[in-house]
Amino acid sequence: MPERRNSFLNSLLSSQNSMVAVAVVITVLMMFIPLPKGLIDLAMVVNIAFSLTIMLTVIYTKRAADFTSFPRLILLVTLFGLAINITSTRLILTGANGHRNMNAMMSSQSEMVKAFANIATGNSELVGFIIFVIIIVVQVLVVTKGATRVSEVTARFTLDAMNNKMFDVQNELNAGVISEDEAARKKALIRQEIDFYSAMDGASKFVSGNVKAGIFITALNLIGGFITGMVLGGMNFQDALKSYAHLTIGDGLISQLPALMLSFATGILVTGGSSDEVVGEQLKKNFTVSGTVYMIVGAALVTMGLAFHNRSSIVLVPIGALFIFAGWRIRGNLEKEEEKKKRAVAMGGSAVGSAAGKKAAGGDVSPVVDLPELSLDLGYTLVPLVDREKGAELLERVTRIRREEALDLGLVVPPIRIRDSMSIDPEEYTFKIRGIEVGRAKLKLGYYMCLNTGNVPKDRELAGEKTHDPAFGMEAVWIPEEKRVEAEKAGYAVIDPPTIIATHLTEIIKRHAADILTRQSVSSIIGKVKETHPVIVDEVLSGEHKFSYGEIQSVLKNLLDEQVSIRNMVTILETMANFAPITKDPYFLTEKVRQALGAQICLQYTDENKTLHVLRLSQGLSQKILEHRVEQPGQKPYVAFDPVDGRNYINAMSASIAAVRDRNFLPVVLCVDEVRQLVKSSTDREIPGLVVLSISEVMAAGGEVKVETLGDIDVQ
Repeated sequence: MPERRNSFLNSLLSSQNSMVAVAVVITVLMMFIPLPKGLIDLAMVVNIAFSLTIMLTVIYTKRAADFTSFPRLILLVTLFGLAINITSTRLILTGANGHRNMNAMMSSQSEMVKAFANIATGNSELVGFIIFVIIIVVQVLVVTKGATRVSEVTARFTLDAMNNKMFDVQNELNAGVISEDEAARKKALIRQEIDFYSAMDGASKFVSGNVKAGIFITALNLIGGFITGMVLGGMNFQDALKSYAHLTIGDGLISQLPALMLSFATGILVTGGSSDEVVGEQLKKNFTVSGTVYMIVGAALVTMGLAFHNRSSIVLVPIGALFIFAGWRIRGNLEKEEEKKKRAVAMGGSAVGSAAGKKAAGGDVSPVVDLPELSLDLGYTLVPLVDREKGAELLERVTRIRREEALDLGLVVPPIRIRDSMSIDPEEYTFKIRGIEVGRAKLKLGYYMCLNTGNVPKDRELAGEKTHDPAFGMEAVWIPEEKRVEAEKAGYAVIDPPTIIATHLTEIIKRHAADILTRQSVSSIIGKVKETHPVIVDEVLSGEHKFSYGEIQSVLKNLLDEQVSIRNMVTILETMANFAPITKDPYFLTEKVRQALGAQICLQYTDENKTLHVLRLSQGLSQKILEHRVEQPGQKPYVAFDPVDGRNYINAMSASIAAVRDRNFLPVVLCVDEVRQLVKSSTDREIPGLVVLSISEVMAAGGEVKVETLGDIDVQ
């Protein structure tokens, strides 16, 4: 049954597309093929009905951009109306053939044309012609010209505002106000609005062109009909003028009526803006803001009625009284609504703790307080850094940080909620992960932080308030903005406040990447992998030795702890699947994954020649570390040295590493696979950030990496 329904829907959609194509072809052919008056009448009725439908649809459309097909409809309806106009013109001009008197010629004409002509002219073609001219003038100078101008202006300003609107949506996303899906939906609406108004700017020209063409055709009808009536039909001057003036007015009115409705619909649509209310709702809302307005208008009408000494009082006084009554009703309704709001506020404040109060507050207070994943709190003097009117540099940099960390670590950083805080110093900012502070620093707006990277001569050092770079702890000084150029010339690295915060946030995110990774993040990452590698995902999650999200998260956290990117999720999952039959110990699996990612890891620490400069751990020290290895179920293995051996071990490591740093090399310790994790965990506190690689990881890099040994680490 569902298959039949789908087949029917597909056939219906296909037939609709075919119908549009057939209608367009018929419309074009109508311009060249003569049609009988019955078909012409039918086409005129359809044109009027369709134009009226479009106009009413516009009135009930909330947002202008929601009527996406309107620009195309203008073209199609305009073409259809012109085709009818041309066909009816042909019928009028050829009506004199074979008819030697006015009555016979009139009987061969379109009934719709004659009906409109009779309504407009009555017994006087001159009156009808004047009415027709007035309608044309109103349409050209008022409706069409105004709609065209509004379309042009709206298209230009909508396009100019695109970047700001996109920027606002991105700011809301960064602040955590909206989700990724909501941001994508808002951006799609912005693009839709831009596309719509850009198309309307051109489509409005079809409307104005249609009116001008209608005027030209009408003039030809009158002149051409007059000539053909006398030459081909043998009519006298008076009959020809009367007949063709009558038909010209009818034909002109019936062609301009749909065009007028289309112009009116265009004007309503382009002046509607981006409101989410239909025209009727907007008018009701705007015209009921005050009842006093209606009472004043009513009083003015009644006064005029009493002052005029003629029968106009019969109209003015009752209408004025009606306005006064309407104003009184509106004022009463507004007072009731205001009273209701005050009562609701009072009840909400007094009902705390009661059942009614809980019900009223249920929508406002959640039993689980929403805690942002990441938040940046700013002191009030730092708020200008996120002020849109002042550039909002920080918001732009936060967006860039999230994108760069996704590319660097493979970690999708959650939106960072930026807010001002009165609980910290005005010049301070703090960075929190799930409400726990992980970074804090002070800034001075209007000042720059200058770092001496060793390129500044002693005699060119600048005096300033001493400070430390919050990201790396380097010594620095604050200098005022007017000394920036001087500092740059002296050789300082000059950093502005937004860059300071951005760099600090980047380092914090890298150091705490493992804390940021959640099971939900793991689920999203694996879902993305499944789109291209469903087999490996099914094996890991549903196979004989399947993993839970928590077990996968543990391995990924271990990798992120040591700044290992998890972008290559396919290799990570394949390695875990390979060793799942042996063990699910996250620390063992982490080492195996690192070995599989050996080339990626090693290339992080090579120089420009792809050379890895390492300190080798001696065999004796490696054996000693293994002898003091302690393992407990569910915990990370660690080394339990006695105090003297532990101090000697750390001193030997620190001295070797300091010697390497003095030679301007990045210290990398190379050891056997079995002790790599133990060396890393035993030095985390005293030598944070130390890079420890295993021999298997370097071997996995193969010819990609060259190894240069700088020395050995041993304990006597």
